[in-house]
Amino acid sequence: MKIPFDNSYVKLPAQMYAAQRPTPVQSPTLISFNQPLAELLGLSGDPDVAVFAGNEIPEGASPIAQAYSGHQFGNWNPQLGDGRAVLLGEVVGKDGIRRDIQLKGSGQTPFSRRGDGRAWLGPVLREYLVSEAMHAMGVPTTRALAAVTTGEDVIREEVLPGAVLTRVAQSHIRVGTFQYFAARQDMQALQALTDHVIAGHYPTATGPAELLDQVIERYAHLIAKWMGLGFIHGVMNTDNVSIAGETIDYGPCAFIDGFHPDQVFSAIDQQGRYAYSNQPGIGAWNMAQFATALIPLMPDQDEAIEQFSEAVNRFPDIYIKAWKGVFAAKLGIDELHEDDTVLIKDLLNMMATDGADFTNVFANLAEQTARDQFLDRDAFDAWKTRWEARKSPNAAQIMAAANPQIIPRNHQVEAVIQAGREGNFAPFHEMLAAVTQPYAALTDTTEKFARAPTRNERVTRTFCGT
Repeated sequence: MKIPFDNSYVKLPAQMYAAQRPTPVQSPTLISFNQPLAELLGLSGDPDVAVFAGNEIPEGASPIAQAYSGHQFGNWNPQLGDGRAVLLGEVVGKDGIRRDIQLKGSGQTPFSRRGDGRAWLGPVLREYLVSEAMHAMGVPTTRALAAVTTGEDVIREEVLPGAVLTRVAQSHIRVGTFQYFAARQDMQALQALTDHVIAGHYPTATGPAELLDQVIERYAHLIAKWMGLGFIHGVMNTDNVSIAGETIDYGPCAFIDGFHPDQVFSAIDQQGRYAYSNQPGIGAWNMAQFATALIPLMPDQDEAIEQFSEAVNRFPDIYIKAWKGVFAAKLGIDELHEDDTVLIKDLLNMMATDGADFTNVFANLAEQTARDQFLDRDAFDAWKTRWEARKSPNAAQIMAAANPQIIPRNHQVEAVIQAGREGNFAPFHEMLAAVTQPYAALTDTTEKFARAPTRNERVTRTFCGT
């Protein structure tokens, strides 16, 4: 396989990364290869399992582990970095967009902090399924190019099969990358990083202030998309916030089944900091940390504090406008009126009271199956009368494009992982085919992926996998 690398990050100051080759594995086997993505990236030739396992370095690669810091559950950690990932290099795709190609689970790096640098199979399959589903649903996201088993065991609470994910992103630079150099008062690296990000991702920004404004805009719209899908990221730490505005790091992520705004799945989120309803507020908090990291670059820092505070304080308004647009489309409303916000919230409140399935209610609002989700059906009928008076004549078309029939449901992902642990990847491929066609009409083959879990099937806790 030929990969047309065009690497730029390695031209930045040397303290921004560590040169690091992936650690070879015993007997890698290809699980999946994303041929359409490979073609977009300009890759040619057959997939090379040795490359995707880290056993061979392709020509033109400059493998590195990136340095960054971050706030983890609100607590500052000055030294993080790629502890189990190696960035092979960058390519400019056929669409003109530059993207990173990274191996995740490829062995120890200088940032591993006593970890083994490996990934076990479960998180690799989860990230492959969820990231490709998010892409299919129109959410900015990292993507999966390949997944391989390693033929080696990984020791966590038990012995587990190892795997490596090849992840593609417009950038692996995070808010925590800026924090790393700001905390060290390394102005050379901080300025170089800012210039690099502006040139590569925000070319209309003329400096840190406009960069902040544009990142806030992207991030607010991203979270609004999450909320419209019932998606809970689970670890919105600043080291998991992509500066390119993509969803990154699908650790303990999950999609809500029976709706409740305070839903938490992540086993490590004991206080519910990253609950569904908290995600917009945490988004604003994360942007405040980004603003803080940029302030040292400004000539008048007192003035910058005031200016940047105003920028961060605009986050809620940007988010709310985006949120209204997302949910208006889900209800088939093309011109949102102020009263429509009440209409949206009333439906969500009824769903929360009755534990109605988030995805299936919106996918079937006009059908009996949506009504059946509610315990108080008279209340739903009254709400539906109000909705029908407001929906667009083109509501069916608008809603079909805004409401997926299929999402990667937690219990189905867990079933795929269990089958994979037993060496059976047919369920993975079947589910991947379904979740990457989320808006298609259901068929006899895909209908099962739209079913909500039974009480016994519910998954209430998800895990990071590190």
